[in-house]
Amino acid sequence: MDPNSASNNNSTGTVAPASNAMPCRTILASTIAKPYVQELADGLAVLGRQPKLVGFLANDDPAARMYADWSGKTCSEIGFDYELRVVDKDVLEEAIVDANEDDNVDGIMIYFPVFGGGQDQYLQQVLSKDKDVEGLSHLYVQNLYHNTRYLDPETKMQKSILPCTPLANVKILEYLGVYNPILPYGNRLFGRTITVVNRSEIVGRPLAALLANDGATVYSVDITGIQKFTRGEGIKLIKHHVAEVDLSLQEVAALSDVIITGVPSKQYKFPTEFIKEGAVCVNFSSEKNFNPEIKAKASLYVPSIGKVTIAMLLRNLLRLINNKQVRLSKTHV
Repeated sequence: MDPNSASNNNSTGTVAPASNAMPCRTILASTIAKPYVQELADGLAVLGRQPKLVGFLANDDPAARMYADWSGKTCSEIGFDYELRVVDKDVLEEAIVDANEDDNVDGIMIYFPVFGGGQDQYLQQVLSKDKDVEGLSHLYVQNLYHNTRYLDPETKMQKSILPCTPLANVKILEYLGVYNPILPYGNRLFGRTITVVNRSEIVGRPLAALLANDGATVYSVDITGIQKFTRGEGIKLIKHHVAEVDLSLQEVAALSDVIITGVPSKQYKFPTEFIKEGAVCVNFSSEKNFNPEIKAKASLYVPSIGKVTIAMLLRNLLRLINNKQVRLSKTHV
């Protein structure tokens, strides 16, 4: 961690409140991503070759195109081989199957939405889990919700893949000192209360589950209401459970040490007056979900996370390659 970039942290990993002497710090995703970019470069040096990532774009969503461009730029800068394949959505399934069977392709991603709803969820499962850099295959999603962190729990040599945008949010909170490193691994958000404004199946719900599995009390907010994700009293449960709560956004925000937003709308702004003094605020939407006045209330503010997300995506790619190598070594024993 760069102590100059997150100077509101103290040695116990707790988040210091904002004050006149300690104004809000805006932390850029590029700063947070730096150690992971170096980790990727080191991983490539050990691997000794350029892994190939294929991205499929089958929509006209500007945010998806921006994500694709960022992916290609970052891959090129670090030394990964990236190929964007722009295809018609009606032939996307066949194109994914072809890439699944291509030994020259190490990882695959799809820029969603394509059709929307259940059809997009189906496409996620068409993609081979051994090439799924976004961690959206059923096995990985099931492991996430059940708090199963390894594909081989006994040997712990193959880590399960986590969805890259929720994982990016986790790494950002680690960087900002929201995670308490003094506590045991897996419990380091104990005592934290976090509000996540987004409950999509791609990001919001898995993010709430990840944070709750790490010990936080998480309020998951969407237009249908608010749910509470926890591992029970004293975080005694192995995995999170979910309960409906009869609370307002203002009430949960007032309880929250961290506010995370991901509403893909130019019109949506999180009400600044709801935010607890000194809260940490993170926005993962491609739109700006916080007003400029956020800096008068927050202690730390991350306005976008794209570069961290792409770093996590490429980190997942190296992990998939490692997991494959572990499996192959077992077959040759």
